Amino acid sequence: MADKPSIVLVHGFWGGAAHWSKVIVELHRRGYDKLHAVENPLTSLADDAERTRKMIKQIAGPVVLVGHSYGGAVITEAGDLPNVSALVYIAAFAPDAGESPGQISQEMPPAGFDSIVPDSDGYLWIKQDEFHQTFCQDLTADEALVMAVTQKAPVGSTFGDIITAPAWRAKPSWYQVSAQDHAIHPDNERRMAQRINPRKTIELDASHASLASRPGEVCDLVEAAARDTVG
Repeated sequence: MADKPSIVLVHGFWGGAAHWSKVIVELHRRGYDKLHAVENPLTSLADDAERTRKMIKQIAGPVVLVGHSYGGAVITEAGDLPNVSALVYIAAFAPDAGESPGQISQEMPPAGFDSIVPDSDGYLWIKQDEFHQTFCQDLTADEALVMAVTQKAPVGSTFGDIITAPAWRAKPSWYQVSAQDHAIHPDNERRMAQRINPRKTIELDASHASLASRPGEVCDLVEAAARDTVG
């Protein structure tokens, strides 16, 4: 166990740290006992990046930083700490300096873009009756229902927050594309993956919620980054 790095998991919009539950169980089964999952407030990119940095700073030794969805923007902004040894993007945004997740999505809208609606307080939600098809169409109806009802809505302005200095320019990266993603256009994922020049890219025939529908393959990619870190 001593030679295995710590793994920090960063969730995205419309979910919390528990979205990583299947990945956590599988990584633990594989002998990774230094697991952490950030619970981001989703109030601004600055807030979320700072919350993530605080967790990383509590950890001694190398960290593999893993982001899903908007969590990719968070690890891009927060991943410049010296003990971060690898970045892993799971169906995630990987913006460049001056880019925001909202800008990237508007340039190439995903299939489920119209399912995202604001409320009167400025939070963005995925319509509950469209959540299954938009976010996790390869999960069961019961799993989708729980995700829809417990979704964690971001403050809408967070979607427009821009990256300052992208960590992927300095840190080795890995990327997983979801070919059936309705929340981030798959071609956007492919474009971002190519741009960051990852050590490895995998493409899964999966929804946006690949961390829940394909945890084995997601863990394979995280483990590849972890092995490279200690190798």
